[in-house]
Amino acid sequence: MKRRIYVGMLALLLLAGCSEEAEPVANAAANEETAIPAYFDGYVVSPQVTDDRTVQKVGQSFRDLRGGIELKAVNTELPGYEIGGIEVTIHEAKILHLQPEYSMIDFFHSYTHETEFDMVKYFVEITNTTDEVLKFAPAAIVKTDSGETKTWEEEIYLEELNGDIQPGETKKGNIGFILEEPGAESLTLTTSDVFSAEDEKLEDAQEIQIDF
Repeated sequence: MKRRIYVGMLALLLLAGCSEEAEPVANAAANEETAIPAYFDGYVVSPQVTDDRTVQKVGQSFRDLRGGIELKAVNTELPGYEIGGIEVTIHEAKILHLQPEYSMIDFFHSYTHETEFDMVKYFVEITNTTDEVLKFAPAAIVKTDSGETKTWEEEIYLEELNGDIQPGETKKGNIGFILEEPGAESLTLTTSDVFSAEDEKLEDAQEIQIDF
């Protein structure tokens, strides 16, 4: 009888040990899924908009002190572009559903009176490959397939990607717009023209089509 009790206890201990060993593996897999992509290295998170860097798969959500987000659509396979001496790389384009915390509502009231909404955002990197100062905006106009149009004045991240870019300089950051019409499946992003420091037009704007 004592032998049976001992064997039973030993089996329970072995099962418990297996469970403890399995848990870190599951956690490791979860951490791998939510790893921050390398292209965000050096990026300073927005003080107003929820950090979405670990949200990379449709359906994933995240919450921080700024509010909660859920990823509704994503495209991370966009080509690079050369526009009049400016290299443009859109590392990711996302449509997110955002629920700002109450403390952030005043900031968003200048863009919308809704307490939660969809938004489109791009993480963009631009490099001036010339030896001259250039003037450029990576997103002057955004249009959705449903006909909604947003201009650079309605941009919410305010990360100073527009304007002068020095010779050889690289800038990177987020560009985002609140969408009034949910359900967008594609977007057309139009850059600005490229200008010299003396406001001479050097290159026409380019339209970039993004499908989700």
